[in-house]
Amino acid sequence: MKGDRVEIVVDAGDTTRTYEVVASRAGRRVETAVRRGVVEVSEVTRSGSAVRTARFMATRVLALVEQPVDREDDPEDVRP
Repeated sequence: MKGDRVEIVVDAGDTTRTYEVVASRAGRRVETAVRRGVVEVSEVTRSGSAVRTARFMATRVLALVEQPVDREDDPEDVRP
């Protein structure tokens, strides 16, 4: 959902670099996947098509922090 964010900290040799992928519009979400030694973080629309994708070598990724937005009207949280 809009506001979802993933921070990626990568080893860049003598220093570290931080990258951020954010769901910038309503209805978009951020998905992460680790495949064949590559970490892939994508901003995805409701229909499932990727808008932006960031790829990093898994051996260089130091931290992957997912920060979801609080959803106040989430139907799964409704209790009888």
